[in-house]
Order: sequence, then C-alpha cells, then structure tokens
Amino acid sequence: MPSLIDIRRRVRATKSTQQITKAMKMVSSSKLRRAQERIVHNRPYAQEMLRVFNNLATRVDTSAHPLLNTDPTQGRTLLVVITADRGLCGGFNTNVIKGASQFIADQGPEQAGREVALALVGRKGRDFFQRRGFDVLYEEVGLFQQVKWSHAQAIAQSCIAEFTSPDVSSVYLVYNEFRSVISQRVVVERLLPIAPITPKSEAMGASIDYLFEPSPQELLATLLPYHVSVQVMRALLESSAAEHAARMTAMDAATRNAKEMVERLTLYMNKVRQAAITREIIEIVAGAQSV
Repeated sequence: MPSLIDIRRRVRATKSTQQITKAMKMVSSSKLRRAQERIVHNRPYAQEMLRVFNNLATRVDTSAHPLLNTDPTQGRTLLVVITADRGLCGGFNTNVIKGASQFIADQGPEQAGREVALALVGRKGRDFFQRRGFDVLYEEVGLFQQVKWSHAQAIAQSCIAEFTSPDVSSVYLVYNEFRSVISQRVVVERLLPIAPITPKSEAMGASIDYLFEPSPQELLATLLPYHVSVQVMRALLESSAAEHAARMTAMDAATRNAKEMVERLTLYMNKVRQAAITREIIEIVAGAQSV
C-alpha cells in the first residue's frame, strides 16, 4: 500500500496536469474561433472557384495549359500530406497519416507500377514518413502558428513545378476537413490536373460557347496557378481549424479525466489515513489494556 506522502504527491501532480490541460483547452478554443472564421469566409470562394475551373476545363483544349494535362499513364503521383506541427490533439495526426498510408498502398504494383512521392506539410507527418524512408520531394514545417497566403503560394509553386516535370503526372492533397468542433473528416482530393466535368446543359443536349477575352491561353496562364494556390490555402485553413478543434476536445477530455482521478485519489488517501488512525488507536488501547 502506498504511503500518504506518495498519494499526496500524485494528487499534486495530477492537479498540475489538470491546470495545464485546462489552459491548453482555453488557448485552443480562442484560436479555433479565429480559424473557424477564416475557413468559413474562404471555403465558399474556393469551392466556387473550383467549380468554375472544372467547367472551364471542359471548354478548352487540354493542351492549352500544362496544368490541364490529364494523361495519367506516365509519371508518378505527388501526395501532399498536411499534418500538425504539435501533438496532444487526439487522433488528428494519426488519421491523416493512416489516410496517406492507405492512398500509398492503393498505388501499389496493381496500379501498373506507379509510385508515390510525398510533399510533407507539418512536423508530425514529416517525422513519421522520413523515419520510414519514403521519397520526400518537399517539406514545410512551422507554418501553422499563423497560416499566410505566402505559405500556400510556396506549396502551390512546388506542386506546379513537380507536375510540369516529366516525373509527376498527378498531385493529390490529404488533410483533415473541419466540419464541427467534434467532427473532422480526412479528405483525399486531386489537386492537379484540374478535372473536367460534364455540365448539365450538355447532358441535356444543349451546347454553350464561351467567348474569352483575352485568349484562353493568357487567362489560363494567369488564373490556373492562382487557383492552385487558393485550393492549397483552403486545405491549410481546414487543417488549422480542425487541429484546434481536435486539441480543444482532447484537452477537455484530459481535464475531466484529471478531475476524476483527483477525486479517486483523494478518496483513497482519506481511506488510507483513516485506516492509519484506526490502527494507532487500536495499538494505544491494546497497550493500555496490557498495562
């Protein structure tokens, strides 16, 4: 049976841990509000921009710009894995790593020998995949303290440079999508090439022609890199908001568990102390009777 001193030390340590987890929960809650506002304002713009360019990809020749090249037979896949720089956020990083690992497994020998190269955003993903010897073409850490447009541009430029080279034929993103404070969903989506879609009007037999001013080549050369940066920025903001939500939930659960542990330890300590007092009284009474 542990002594009273050991139990008191454990109670003090648990209370200190409880204070830390409570403070981390409050910090994450404050950061979550700002991150949630940013993603709520950015998401409709990015989604509408993606819809516009998906429609545009059906109206122009794929040879009009390299980012529209949809030939998947040559080159390997570049997978951009977006994780957090820190832990203590539940299964946030684990779920993204599992999603990326499953994607890599699906691109195995049965996929005609295609390989997967990685672009790692976030310290947790970088440490995991580098220790296991994966081919890493790009890495970026420390940007989730404050996600900026320049970060998205740097990642997008790296993806475009790899995609336009003969080595890479497609680029995919894997990240946690923020849905609510208690719900995040791992998303794997194609970033490049931009996928064409069949408009409903064409499915009904109608044909719509667009007039481009200036030429489609000039518009695409300017707007497509910007579009890629916007989609990367959306993924970074989604991941940032999901990280704060996951950490807030995890720290709230840790605070409640610490409180319950303190209560159990306090009850156990009182029982041990009562047993010690009872034993001393019995010894005193027994000694008095023997005298």
